[in-house]
Amino acid sequence: MKKILILLALSLTVTISAQKKITKGIIISKQTMTSDNEQANQQFAMMGDMKTTTFFSGTRSRSELSNPMSGDIVTVTDSKTGEVLMLMKNPMLGKKYMLQKNEVTAEDLKNIKVTSTGKTKVVLGYTCKQYIVSVNKDGQSVEMELFTTEAITITSQQTAMLGDKLKGFPLYSVMKMNQMGVNMTVTTEVTEIKKDTAVDEKKFSLTPPEGYEKMN
Repeated sequence: MKKILILLALSLTVTISAQKKITKGIIISKQTMTSDNEQANQQFAMMGDMKTTTFFSGTRSRSELSNPMSGDIVTVTDSKTGEVLMLMKNPMLGKKYMLQKNEVTAEDLKNIKVTSTGKTKVVLGYTCKQYIVSVNKDGQSVEMELFTTEAITITSQQTAMLGDKLKGFPLYSVMKMNQMGVNMTVTTEVTEIKKDTAVDEKKFSLTPPEGYEKMN
């Protein structure tokens, strides 16, 4: 299973208009990382909260993350074709890109368990359904708690690997995993949605920019 896990909040004001489908706009979210490992927590504290800006139109989206520790990371996705372009720029790697197709097979789905709890939460005016997700692959496991809204039409990086087992875009998520023996929790919270905002079509280009080298 090819997946990109780049690190993706809710409040209550329910109106009928708030649940209309949003096909284009900008989503602002913040990610917070914590661990039970003191050294890892010190590194996360240096990074601080990470801000991600996601531009979307139709089935296409572009997420931009910039941090002094991780550098600049851009992910362009077309959920209709499954194509994903990742651009990375930092002092250690230089400028690298990875272009792949996000394919989820029946075998992959056997390792994924999605449970709907029936609970809901309203964030920024959007009613979200709670799902508990467990992914076990190649000896590694990831546990996620997601609150998703079907008002936003694009697929998020967190849910792309789940196939049709889960619908909606997460406005709040908590992801727990173990990386090289270190337990990590990544909390992603959407803080602002600028709906129906026009986005430059060039942002969704799946052609690697000049100066970027393919990552092996």
